[in-house]
Amino acid sequence: MAGRLDDDGGDLAELHEINVTPFIDVMLVLLIIFMVAAPLATVEVKVDLPSSTAEPAVKPPKPLYLTVKEDKTLAVGETITDADELAAALDAASGGDKETRIFLRADRSVDYGSLMAVMDSLRAAGYLKVALVGLESGR
Repeated sequence: MAGRLDDDGGDLAELHEINVTPFIDVMLVLLIIFMVAAPLATVEVKVDLPSSTAEPAVKPPKPLYLTVKEDKTLAVGETITDADELAAALDAASGGDKETRIFLRADRSVDYGSLMAVMDSLRAAGYLKVALVGLESGR
């Protein structure tokens, strides 16, 4: 509280002013901290992934392929199936064995969301062993 001495009556008058200098100092320090910390928080890692030179895994004698075509139709082996009938088609092709590994392959133009929807359908049907199929790179 600030006061002023006047000779006009003996009462001390109060000044109702807020000292904003410490507030401005704190805000400037916070601004500098955020200006330094913000670029560090957005990390962009650039990675040039190498191609795999590992030996391909041994395929089972009769692999069960699930194919997602360019127009998002599904095929179990060579048989075209609807997304609603996927579980029944897989049960028929695998003989009801839920431990059968499903080799999932998709066209390059199939978006990630559609591929995840097919994988969710596989999980809902009870097929948890899923292998993604891709082209082998040259060595």
